Order: sequence, then structure tokens, then C-alpha cells
Amino acid sequence: MSEKWIDSAKTIREGEAPDQVALQKYLQAQLPQYEGALSMTQFPGGASNLTYLLKIGDTELVMRRPPFGPKIKSAHDMSREYKIFSNLIKHYPKVPKPILFCEDESIIGREFYIMERLKGVILRSTMPKEMHPKPEIMAGIGHSLVETLVELHAVDYQAAGLGDLGKPDGYNERQVRGWTKRYFNSKTDEIKEIEMVSEWLAKNLLPESDKALLHNDYKYDNVILDTEDWTKIIGILDWEMSTLGDPLMDLGTSLCYWTNPSDPDWMKELSLSPTTLPGNPTRKEVAQLYAAKSGRDLSNIVFYYVFGLFKIAVVVQQIYKRYKTGHSKDPRFAGMIHAVKGLSIMAQQAIQKNDIEDLF
Repeated sequence: MSEKWIDSAKTIREGEAPDQVALQKYLQAQLPQYEGALSMTQFPGGASNLTYLLKIGDTELVMRRPPFGPKIKSAHDMSREYKIFSNLIKHYPKVPKPILFCEDESIIGREFYIMERLKGVILRSTMPKEMHPKPEIMAGIGHSLVETLVELHAVDYQAAGLGDLGKPDGYNERQVRGWTKRYFNSKTDEIKEIEMVSEWLAKNLLPESDKALLHNDYKYDNVILDTEDWTKIIGILDWEMSTLGDPLMDLGTSLCYWTNPSDPDWMKELSLSPTTLPGNPTRKEVAQLYAAKSGRDLSNIVFYYVFGLFKIAVVVQQIYKRYKTGHSKDPRFAGMIHAVKGLSIMAQQAIQKNDIEDLF
């Protein structure tokens, strides 16, 4: 595969440029081993925490910081992300190497951290057609994505020093209650479907199936593929929502991003992930592969799938509110309210079917 498809950074979006002079002065003092002038660009992915490519001489690093706007530490905790990388890398190789954490908000206005750059390929729904993998390669990538999730759920989080990352007992109930509250706190429009879904989840709550380290936003554009062999995953990105809880909640979220070619046009237009490309396994095949590789029982997968759709809808709603209130000028967010309704309708239809074979 050509290296022309290595994920690259672009011009920094309007209103999202950190103080480069202050940052360079700070990095020169903290990381003197990297010599040269600092230049910055921004990675196009990500709608929450912001990710920048830093070039210092011949060295390339990556910086993560919270979005501009109101401070919501629980949702954009840089120290938490940095701790996950610092502890996990000793037990699980598919994370970037952490380099520096800065809690001094006087440098660029918020805390941030620096990590190594993992050079590789990222598949996004907006990638050019000539980048689309051949069907046999796409099939291999899909299988690797599922197998990597199974590997992650098998990590001994206690041995990795992450036993205090979350409270797995009672996780499902807190998730349903918490995301329902987040929706109403960020509500901008009347969408009856999403409120009906939240009521169904509360009435049909399931106890945790197991305890595991969760990524909570696991999909194609959050993994990095090897430039020489796209079927190999070399890294997982965007750990801001990672915690401890029911691994099937993680799977349910991933299934929500998995649009089938047979899904309604409005669902495919949401472009959640490039899963409709030829060679991709279907949602049903993803669930079956996960069950086979993990040995977990998926008889209640409808609940987890519906919750995943609900959670993604709420995340999109939060992003849309930031745009509507002027805290973000990113034009990508202007029409996100339509995605909130679309995801809610998909969840409502899954509830009505309540049949695994029909659902996937």
C-alpha cells in the first residue's frame, strides 16, 4: 500500500489555534531534547478534544487539548487520558507513547498532553474513493477491528494500575441515568423519539454481563492501520471516554457505527463509519465474530445496541449545542441535529423489532 494515505494534519481550523509562541517556549524548557522551530497543524478528525501535529525540527509529536468553550472537566479530563496511556502501554502495545502532561493552563489556556505520533492509515467515511481498500483487504481490516476489541476487553486492568479508572458495579444503570441527564442538559430541539428511547432503556435495564476496560468510542476512525499491511492495527486513539464497565456496552456502541448497505438511505447518509464498503462484515457478522472470539453471550445484544445508538445521539447533541451557542464555529457541526433524530429513529426501530436476526 502506498504511504500517500498516511493520516495527515491540515490547517488549523478557525478559532482553534493555541498560542504557538507560549507553547514553543514551554516545550523548549520541558523537552530540550527536541531542537528546532515549532510548527503546528491540526488533525481533521475528532469533534470533542482537539488534536494537533507538532513539528519540532525533524521530530513529530501529537498534542491533545480540550475544546474551546465552557470547561467541562469530567468530559475533557486530559490528566485522565494521560494516565490511561501511561499505565496501559506497559500491558497493551496498541496505544501511543505518552511524553508530557501539562496542567498549567496559562500556557495555552487549558491543560494538555504530548504523545508520540503513530504514523499510519485511518479509514474515515470521508476518505477519497481511490483510498478505498480492495474487498479482501477491507474484510481483513474488519476482522482485525473486532479482534482488537476482544483483546482490549481481555486486558487485566488491575495489573495495569487502572483499577480506579471507574466503578464497574452498577455501571449500566449509571450510564442510562447519566446519558439521559446529559441529553436534557444539552437539549435544543423537541425530538420525541430520543425521549422515548431513554424511557425504554430505564425500564429494560440489564445488570452488567462482566467487568472490563472499555474504550467507549471504538470504530474505524479511532484506530491506526499499519502502512505496509492495512489489516494490522497498530494503535487505538481517542480514549477520552474510556472507563471500566460492561464490555457489551462497548460492543453495542461499535455496532451502532456499523451501517449495513441494506440500511435506510438516511442512516447511510449519517456516514458514521465506512462500513458499507465492499468486503466489510455485516453488523450480524461483527456480533458473531465478537461472540466467537470472546466467548461472551450476546442474547441480550438488543439492549446494548439501543443504548449505543442513544449514547451516540447524545454525544452528537452535545456537539451541536456547542455549535448553536457559538462555542464552536466548525461548519461540520451545523446539521448535526438531523443526526440526533436519525439515530433516535434507528434505536426506536430496533426496540420495535427486538429480534437479533432481524436487527443485524
